[in-house]
Amino acid sequence: MKSQQNPQTMKPATAAKKLGVYLPATPAPFQEGVVTRAELDRLQAEPPEWLRELRRDGPHPRPVVAAKLGVSIAGLARGGVTEALTTEQIESLKRERPEWLERERATQAGVRKEAARLKEQRKEQAGRG
Repeated sequence: MKSQQNPQTMKPATAAKKLGVYLPATPAPFQEGVVTRAELDRLQAEPPEWLRELRRDGPHPRPVVAAKLGVSIAGLARGGVTEALTTEQIESLKRERPEWLERERATQAGVRKEAARLKEQRKEQAGRG
């Protein structure tokens, strides 16, 4: 007997996260339905206009905003950024360079530098052991 295999589905919030878009900005049918793995793959391979537009102009979810600004999500919160931002708003922040953004960028650079140092240290220890 051959069993019928159901397609793997996910909630719209999960699909939006995987696509790197802000769920409330997606079309209603996307928000209200479920997304199959095949549909997600199709959206990634051949993004429709609404998806291309969201990725280009936003509003962007906080992880994307943080990456574009070069800070952590916690750094965004410390800077008072709690909402999704558009590409225009992100570019404006980059131009204005508020003090909190410079501070958080420096913090993030320090975190990356320390992570690289620890990685190198582990690599050296593994080579000796």
